[in-house]
Amino acid sequence: MTNCHRNSVGSIALDHRHTEKNATAGGHFRVLRRLIFDAVSCGGTSRYRYRQRGGGEGNVADFSSVASHAEKEERSEKLSDLLNAAETKTDAEAERKEEALAELKRVVKELLEEDLSMRRIAAERVRSLAKEDAEARANLAMLGAIPPLVGMLDSEDAHSQIASLYALLNLGIGNDANKRTIVKIGTVHKMLKLIESSDSNSSVAEAIVANFLGLSALDSNKPIVGSSGAIPFLVCTLTNLEASKTVSQSQSQVKQDALRALYNLSICQSNLSVILETDLVWFLVSAIGDMEVSERSLAILSNLVSTPEGRKAISGVSDAIPTLVDVLSWTDSPDCQEKASYVLMIMAHKAYGDRRAMIEAGIVSSLLELTLVGTTLAQKRASRILQCLRVDKGKQVSGSYAANLNLGVSAPICGGSSSSEGGGGGRGSLVEEEDGMMMSEEKKAVKQLVQQSLQNNMIKIVKRANLRQDFVPSAKIASLTSSSTSKSLPF
Repeated sequence: MTNCHRNSVGSIALDHRHTEKNATAGGHFRVLRRLIFDAVSCGGTSRYRYRQRGGGEGNVADFSSVASHAEKEERSEKLSDLLNAAETKTDAEAERKEEALAELKRVVKELLEEDLSMRRIAAERVRSLAKEDAEARANLAMLGAIPPLVGMLDSEDAHSQIASLYALLNLGIGNDANKRTIVKIGTVHKMLKLIESSDSNSSVAEAIVANFLGLSALDSNKPIVGSSGAIPFLVCTLTNLEASKTVSQSQSQVKQDALRALYNLSICQSNLSVILETDLVWFLVSAIGDMEVSERSLAILSNLVSTPEGRKAISGVSDAIPTLVDVLSWTDSPDCQEKASYVLMIMAHKAYGDRRAMIEAGIVSSLLELTLVGTTLAQKRASRILQCLRVDKGKQVSGSYAANLNLGVSAPICGGSSSSEGGGGGRGSLVEEEDGMMMSEEKKAVKQLVQQSLQNNMIKIVKRANLRQDFVPSAKIASLTSSSTSKSLPF
């Protein structure tokens, strides 16, 4: 009996080595045990699928159908939960949007009130709502917030004016339709009228400059803003800030905004004549050297140089070309180098007098260095300028003129020995070169200028490489450049 009992238990629980009946009973138990385990660990359903390979299909099929039905019910419950959650989220989002829209309507209604203090508070609320919410900007404009804000500019309260200006500024951020609407209803003229009033303060001027910057970013607004009188106001703001001895952080931001607004306006060709009637060109040239505004100043000059009047205005400023030539050596400001080289390239291409001034300023050595170590764009522009300086056939620099070009070379040009060897040495006399050919003193002066420029350029490169000063002896440098002619320039 003991043995029989032990064998029965073994056959029911674990033994696979007995009769077919015992095997079937053991299989039923394993399925049941798996169902119970899955129910405990996975939430009451089973992912187990039993495939009968032989014998006893009835009970196994029952267990499989129960597991399948339970799994389907669980999936259905989960899907229902997801749908309910999505519906709840949608309802919450819709409710939130309704509340936001109701608040916008309330703010716009307050803008129409007679009480000025309430309107000022509403304008400040518009400024806050529109600062970082693009949807709120569009909705406020559709609800009619812009006209009452523009109307507040006619008030005599400076705080209300400032609140209105910054609300309009934020409504135009990234919204071209709002910018177009603001200009269309005559806001620019109202802003300029505020400036003309005697009681206007600096805070109002700062807000107006910021608005001109935002409104001028739209192409269709550029001619309207430019012809309204905004350009003289912006230039006057720059000159006044330049004249002040102390510049605060807010004033520095105003200067940047004014320059950026003028850059936007200078893109429009119809505004260039208005700009040239002001002192802007003089200010831009004098501002080069202030790294805070140099790049923006050069960008505006790049737009102005496209017209003959603009080139004439730039050439008419004292030390304009030497200043631009000096920028070519700003190796730590490649953007400034590119813009300065563009201005000089256009001027060298259009006017012989400007080319002479560039040579006087020692541009050759700077251009040679730029063709070696500048950016790709700066190298191309420097090569174009060198071509312009070389193609003046029959108009080469005279010997007496070249003798005065001591600004961009490492040593004065010496031509006296050659003149004495030529027997009389007047202008146009011939001297003998190393290869036995004859050339005029004018061409020889140009050759000497190029040789000394190459020598000076090589010395600069050695210094920038942090090498010893005696790394390349001057005699060796001279030997490297002695056979160079104007045709050897790296075009």
